[in-house]
Amino acid sequence: MTDVLLVLVGILIAMTIGAAVEYYRQLRRVQKEYGKAKEAVGDIVLSFNRQLRREAEKLEVVAYKVEAVSSKGDKALKRAEEVEKRFHILEPKIGVALEDREKILGKLDELDKKVCDATASQEVLTAKISEIETQAQQFSMVPELGVEAVIPIKREKALAPLTETELSVLEILASEGPKTAPEIKDRIKLSREHTARLMKKIYEEGYLERDTSKIPFKYHIKKEMEKLLKKTESET
Repeated sequence: MTDVLLVLVGILIAMTIGAAVEYYRQLRRVQKEYGKAKEAVGDIVLSFNRQLRREAEKLEVVAYKVEAVSSKGDKALKRAEEVEKRFHILEPKIGVALEDREKILGKLDELDKKVCDATASQEVLTAKISEIETQAQQFSMVPELGVEAVIPIKREKALAPLTETELSVLEILASEGPKTAPEIKDRIKLSREHTARLMKKIYEEGYLERDTSKIPFKYHIKKEMEKLLKKTESET
């Protein structure tokens, strides 16, 4: 009986030792797994901390920008308020300035009218001066006694209204062909303005034709007037 108990005790002790050894092995395995898990969790926590730090830095930058924008907005608001105050101060002055502007425009209209009247008067005076110059030129070209004019005194009715200067222009154009007013000016020894008015007058009276394709205009005598001049020359 005692031997059986000893055997049972030995078996029990062996089983206990085996269980203890297996427990120790499982414990070591769990410790290893825990170490690995701890390292993994540490890496995750470290990575999360880094990401969290980056996001915090970005958030600080955004907060700084928001603060700067807010500051600029406050400054802009203050400026707008100052401009509004200045506008309220200037508003009455602007109204007065607009009224003065209307008065000035009215005075300018009156001045413009006076200038137009003065211009019209000057044109009338210029026409009279031109007429006087034409008459003076005509008197200066009266032939002396005993000297016959190029065109007889008994002219055709078509040539009767023309002055000696105008007849000279017609003769130049008839004998030399088309010419411009500056070219005629050098021949009749008159001013540029006087010559231009003279050529325009002869043209409007129907003695000349002109080419307006180029400036200055080129004048040429009408065919019937050229024949009439040649006829009077042959009679002379």
